[in-house]
Amino acid sequence: MFQVSREFNFCYGHRLLDHQGKCKHLHGHNARVLVSFEAADLDPEGMVLDFGKIKQVVNQWVEDNLDHRMILRNDDPAVGPLEKLGEPLYLIEKNPTAENIARIIFEKAAEASLPVVEVRLWETPKCHATYRIDA
Repeated sequence: MFQVSREFNFCYGHRLLDHQGKCKHLHGHNARVLVSFEAADLDPEGMVLDFGKIKQVVNQWVEDNLDHRMILRNDDPAVGPLEKLGEPLYLIEKNPTAENIARIIFEKAAEASLPVVEVRLWETPKCHATYRIDA
């Protein structure tokens, strides 16, 4: 099995509803993401996937949809006021935990028919969450 990975960074804000820790307040992170792809065989050019294609598809989607946005649960009471202020939002059905954000990035790569197997998202330099397919 062959594997390639590409790392990129983005900034986002969020908060976790129904959480008792400090993450219940609006705050931001400088995220680091590592997206990995696998294939049993290489393409005619000798690659699993061109790194430029990963940047063009996955990194561009993150930049267009998550970077410098507040990622909030769609029923968060802050949504209305932030929308009135013209703040860029990305709304999801579940709490915007590192785990759920990793899953969203994974699903977007899979929707683009890329052979994604794992997304690892560092919320801080010492804390990360991983979403991957079961082997």
